[in-house]
Amino acid sequence: MEKKLMPLAIKLCDTIMADFGEVLSRKWQYDAGLCLRGFEAVYGETGDKKYFDYIKTSMDHFVTDEGTIRTYDPQVRNIDHLNNGKNLFYLWHETGEEKYKKAIELLASQLDIQPRTPSGTFWHKQIYPNQVWLDGLFMGEPFSAQYALEMGHPEKFDDVVMQVTNAEKLTYEPRCGLYAHACDESKEVFWADKSTGRSLNVWGRSVGWFCMAVVDILDFLPKTHPGSTTLIELFNKAMSNVVKYQDEKGVWYQVMDNRRSDNYRESTCTCMFAYALEKGIRKGFLNGMEYRPYLEKAINGILDIFIKETENRVDITMGCSVAGLGPAGDLRRNGTLDYYFSEPVRNNDFKGVGPFLLMAANYTV
Repeated sequence: MEKKLMPLAIKLCDTIMADFGEVLSRKWQYDAGLCLRGFEAVYGETGDKKYFDYIKTSMDHFVTDEGTIRTYDPQVRNIDHLNNGKNLFYLWHETGEEKYKKAIELLASQLDIQPRTPSGTFWHKQIYPNQVWLDGLFMGEPFSAQYALEMGHPEKFDDVVMQVTNAEKLTYEPRCGLYAHACDESKEVFWADKSTGRSLNVWGRSVGWFCMAVVDILDFLPKTHPGSTTLIELFNKAMSNVVKYQDEKGVWYQVMDNRRSDNYRESTCTCMFAYALEKGIRKGFLNGMEYRPYLEKAINGILDIFIKETENRVDITMGCSVAGLGPAGDLRRNGTLDYYFSEPVRNNDFKGVGPFLLMAANYTV
């Protein structure tokens, strides 16, 4: 079996290192952590220590010898900040250094104080009262599931499953079988539908976060837990509808169920769906005979439309840099089509780089 995407993955890692210097990010930000998970996969395939050193140096910029995390404050109650805990688990396993375990415990302490909606679902951030965002599932729940498994807290698995099932119910859009970006359970914030609480549109990356969250949680949720079957069913439900919106080139759009002239093929969600397809097939959660053609088509689309390779570098183009909803004082971020199509587009957005590297390191032909 050949891993034909590895040369591109290696070149992309080298491009990122050249562009960003010795530390990937000097902010404790979730997308840098996602990108470094891709580096973990490339290091695992190549054994080239420069990639491991880059992960460690980038995380050690924040993690002190005492296990505290520079610039991180649990009291901010931002669930995005938990995502980098996945990198800390990796470094703890690879090095055995106690500081990483202490930092993991610090991040996990935020789960005890994170506000919850009336249904018991985590607020995405303190500044977003009663709001459940699909982004937050990916940031918090695979970390929480890994913490439950590796730190001996099996009672936490029930909550992980509840977070997913609640978010799925709250954001599901019957009109297309996909998911709205977010839901305000109070139905009070300006961007929310007054009858459902959902935001107005199906943003590709938010659906990507959902799909990646579920397939990653299944790495840690015991097969004997009743929620395992539930999550596999939800994953199949999501992916069966995601593939319906794959276009003729094999990729997905910024707003998935819309073809307005200023909508565009977007690379981060496409890489996320390719990652979810590859992993779902490899792990046996998806029927390979049914879904492998969609994966092959997605890879071909990524290579044809988004990847730009020169002698010295690889770039993944057409990545939406950011999109959100509110907070209350930011009326521009209102969840409309005009809003989603107005946000800047850039190359090598970490939210596409990470999933591409993870997929490329595992994809075989």
